[in-house]
Amino acid sequence: MFENLRIHPALAFIFDMDGVIVESTELHTRAWDEYLSRQGMAANGIMSRMLGKRNDQIVHEIWGPDLPEAEVFRHGADKERLYRELMGAELDRHLVGGVREFVRAAHAAGVKCALATNAEPLNVEFVVGGSGLRPCFGTLVDGHQVKNAKPDPEVFLTAASRLGVRAENCIVFEDSPGGMTAARAAGARVAGLLTTLREAPLADLSIPDFHDPRLLPWLSTLQPR
Repeated sequence: MFENLRIHPALAFIFDMDGVIVESTELHTRAWDEYLSRQGMAANGIMSRMLGKRNDQIVHEIWGPDLPEAEVFRHGADKERLYRELMGAELDRHLVGGVREFVRAAHAAGVKCALATNAEPLNVEFVVGGSGLRPCFGTLVDGHQVKNAKPDPEVFLTAASRLGVRAENCIVFEDSPGGMTAARAAGARVAGLLTTLREAPLADLSIPDFHDPRLLPWLSTLQPR
């Protein structure tokens, strides 16, 4: 179906990673559950506390704002190492439906594509490399390359700038409220992936995955601003 992808040449795509490229919420939640259990701590409501946030934000929320930065980094790195162990050889099975084919079709059609995520650099390398999609992205912006994590728009503004496209002319694929808020603040249009939440009121179009038959017709109607 993606051979019918049509998009104005002045427009570009920016993809979040967790919940857009890979359905990872379940395993991130499990990793936090196991990690906090090892620390003798309860993981009450961890999914809602982590969704769309950068690790330093999550760690500070759990351990408090005064935790030394070395400890913030250690907790985050140890938890992400556990996540990658859990995901392991299951990455292909967790890719969002149609995403691999869609991203490759966009790249083949000459659409500029970027990845913009709050995720850790090692997780980006793990997912983008493991999925075989690295050649399709003109730039990768991870949570360590910006000062302000989502819901601040900096990550999307940075990605758009590196692509040489105004943020207003980007379509952002996001799954979290914080990410959609950031995309809106950047001036981008938003395709909301319902991989984690049941609704995405901030999105211009909400889809369960990239196989949704409404996606390509919607994209074909978009014009530069």
